[in-house]
Amino acid sequence: MQEISKSMTRRDFMMGSAGLVFAAAMGKQNRVLAALLPAQTRVVLVRDENVVDKDGKIDAAILQKMFDSGVAELFKTDTATQAWKGLCGKNDIVGVKTNGWANLPTPKELEEAIRLRLLEAGVKEDNIAIADQGVRRNPVFQRSTAIINARPMRTHDWSGVGGCIKNFIPFAERPWEYHPGACASLAKLWDLPAVKGKTRLNILVLLTPLFYGIGPHHYDSTYTWKYNGLLIGTDPVALDAVGLHLFIQKRKQFFGENRPFKPLPRHISLADTEYHLGTSDLNKIELIKTGWMKDCLI
Repeated sequence: MQEISKSMTRRDFMMGSAGLVFAAAMGKQNRVLAALLPAQTRVVLVRDENVVDKDGKIDAAILQKMFDSGVAELFKTDTATQAWKGLCGKNDIVGVKTNGWANLPTPKELEEAIRLRLLEAGVKEDNIAIADQGVRRNPVFQRSTAIINARPMRTHDWSGVGGCIKNFIPFAERPWEYHPGACASLAKLWDLPAVKGKTRLNILVLLTPLFYGIGPHHYDSTYTWKYNGLLIGTDPVALDAVGLHLFIQKRKQFFGENRPFKPLPRHISLADTEYHLGTSDLNKIELIKTGWMKDCLI
């Protein structure tokens, strides 16, 4: 995994295969932003020591600042506003796909941060929906031209971990069909007509991630920690791969040994090698780290 300093400029990058794919998926409006993406998959990690206080409360202003700086860094624009005006516009209908798991949901503060930037980019209020379950029946998602994908990362009893790839399971008419083999075929969700080619941005929330669990719906705050981070990118596979790498390192740190995932989260590598959804090879991922670096682990 190649690490890049924050000081690099636009001219350090040339349009590569990732940029061409991004351009094709997003249309003419976003070719300028696509040209700023490198041949390597770019992922941005933003952390702030103070975004979550000692009581677990999220500081909305700090989170907005983190989110904005991460988006601007991802696309190498001077401001987040410039990036968002390339991502979405007045003619877009945008579904913000979140995750409502009660123990670790997508933070409301992040949902609001996304909503504000969509409005600023010119998307009409009536053309924005933020939802998890019920997206197949949601009229905005049914008409959507763009999707923003945002959820926390956690361990999962069926797939090893739950991240950006798995977050589209509510779009499936028969979700149980994706369960065999430790949910090995989750990447196929991204070919469903409701979502194919629509995702403009993925945010893997790493504020207080759950890095270990046993059994269905297991949650124990002992196995969460204030990592205080957001991982932002256009490639859901790359985000999940980096998130998984973080969990591996945290489990080593916490348990003092390698603690295998049960089941193995094989859907991440298969999303790359079999379904060609994105990049899971850490050596082909450009990781940009900004902000608070204490105990970064990756």
